[in-house]
Amino acid sequence: MTSLRFAAGTVLAVLFSVSAAQAQVTVTDAWVRATVPQQRASGAFLRLDSVADATLVQASSALAAVVEIHQMSMQGDVMKMQQVPGIALPAGTTVVLEPGGYHIMLMELKRTLKAGDTVPLTLVVETADKQRREVQVQATVRALNSAHGAGK
Repeated sequence: MTSLRFAAGTVLAVLFSVSAAQAQVTVTDAWVRATVPQQRASGAFLRLDSVADATLVQASSALAAVVEIHQMSMQGDVMKMQQVPGIALPAGTTVVLEPGGYHIMLMELKRTLKAGDTVPLTLVVETADKQRREVQVQATVRALNSAHGAGK
């Protein structure tokens, strides 16, 4: 009976380890640009590292009614912003969401965001086996003139 419990415990530990490894996404340097009164949108920027291939597929925040994953890109001579269905997170590669590139749009903000505030974000990451995991993030609000990580 003891060896059966040990075997069952070992199997569960291995399954948990595999599941945790597949879902392990680390978020660093998460920040949101401050807003002025009456401004209803801002961007969230961060660095993502995943131990296994995954995709950022969704984001949400208690401070915004609408949250979308966006990409800025040059189309001819015009900079365009568009919503994207997700951002690939290749294993072992840092993916940077930054002004002028991929970012998270926070729209219909519920209040003005001031430098030093914290914005809660929930990121949804999908693994290669289509399992979805949530990653909770606390992003610091930085001054309006913050760009590419400046103004910390």
